[in-house]
Amino acid sequence: MDSLEQIQQSISEEFDIFDTWMEKYEYIIDLGKKLEAFPNDQMTDENKVHGCQSSVWFTTSIENGLFRCKATSDSAIVSGLIALLLRIYDNQSPSEILETEPKFISMIGLNEHLSPTRNNGLNLMIARIKKDAGTMI
Repeated sequence: MDSLEQIQQSISEEFDIFDTWMEKYEYIIDLGKKLEAFPNDQMTDENKVHGCQSSVWFTTSIENGLFRCKATSDSAIVSGLIALLLRIYDNQSPSEILETEPKFISMIGLNEHLSPTRNNGLNLMIARIKKDAGTMI
């Protein structure tokens, strides 16, 4: 199992192959299309990430000591951001999640190229992951 740092570095290297932000956005959207189906019965207010511009639902659990999460959104770009977050945080130790900063955001330039509302939503999703991971230690 790769560490969170290794996964973030790998994502950064993937994004380095693209020349323009339009290509990066297209790649993010393609990642979102590959998300695992999210059960409709889990699209509840309790699982909703409030404050996001788009509708986002998250479920988290602990399995064999590892943090597990599933999520979905009604937005193509946000679904892609979710795919990145799941790649980084799903199936990791809760303590490593709490200890590791989400450096991939600046590594690939999301902090400079997402709209303020999308950036806020990304930060809310990361805060939700860290909060839930903190309850599982």
